[in-house]
Amino acid sequence: MKKKINIVPVFVPHYGCPNDCIFCNQRKITNYEKSIDMDSVRNYIDNYISYFNNNDVKREIAFYGGSFTGIKREDMISYLKIANEYIDKGMIDSIRLSTRPDYIDDEILTILKKYKVETIELGVQSMNDEVLIANNRGHNSQAVICASNLIHEYDFKLGLQMMIGLYKDDEKTAFKTAKKFIEMKPDIVRIYPTLVIEDTYLETLYKLNKYTPLDINKAVKIIKPIYALFKVNDIDVSRIGLQPTENINEEGSVVAGPFHAAFRQLVEQELYREALEKYLSIYKNIDEIFIEVPNSQMSYIVGNKAENKKYLKNRFNISKISFKAINGDKIYITINNDKKIELDIKEFYREYLLEKEV
Repeated sequence: MKKKINIVPVFVPHYGCPNDCIFCNQRKITNYEKSIDMDSVRNYIDNYISYFNNNDVKREIAFYGGSFTGIKREDMISYLKIANEYIDKGMIDSIRLSTRPDYIDDEILTILKKYKVETIELGVQSMNDEVLIANNRGHNSQAVICASNLIHEYDFKLGLQMMIGLYKDDEKTAFKTAKKFIEMKPDIVRIYPTLVIEDTYLETLYKLNKYTPLDINKAVKIIKPIYALFKVNDIDVSRIGLQPTENINEEGSVVAGPFHAAFRQLVEQELYREALEKYLSIYKNIDEIFIEVPNSQMSYIVGNKAENKKYLKNRFNISKISFKAINGDKIYITINNDKKIELDIKEFYREYLLEKEV
């Protein structure tokens, strides 16, 4: 079962990134336009930590936005020294950062190891070289492989971030990226549907009708087998969809694309609905079912606005469906107060991938 982590997200100014990808406007995404002084960083961290109540939960400072290892070396070290102050005081347990694959080398990793960084996330987006070129990424897929191998050699945890719906990308290419991620053995992955953000070249392409963004239903359809693939391979999917901010929301800087504040729920609830439907379809005359669910999965099983519950009642003509939150990570279904079965979600994911022939 996934362990909870309290994250202190520190957004690094965009000047660490050497080029602008066509989909990117980090000033809009991070909501920071200017550099910030180190005292402001300390005040921000202090304020954020003050909201953490449970001392037993791991606490982590995460440097996001731009490319952390691409900023001026003295600035990067200053940020790391501040994070280490909190580690030395016992207020923070670990550090993570995000950066570009082509901004990883032995010298950088030696510095990051010295300053107790635990996790390095690479903004990969795609493992297809044509897609990378079309989106002006400035590196190729081999750079990702080299950086990932080096990160493993230095014994950091590896995170990989991918996007779906990129310019010149498609469903099959996105799934191939996920399969190549598996080969690189990441500890965590993030999946981001492409959004059209104000003041980007992608917005220009969109307005010229040269780029068509995914809608939410299509994005969910593409992500489901990718998510299943990662889960079958015991890789933690730490996030699906961009975190809503002052700018990244339906009334903010998102011009078009599949934005949803709870994208992960859309994906997981559909997969759980399909799993429950598959398991229940072998039984006849179901009058009542009782489902025991880990508390962390309850909203996904029941569905937004109880959509899954309503669907199953109608699909199988069930008079009563009830749920109970339990400890652990297993899901049990009791049918008509008699037959109790375990829903093996990992096995369902395997079968799901075989049926999809992906």
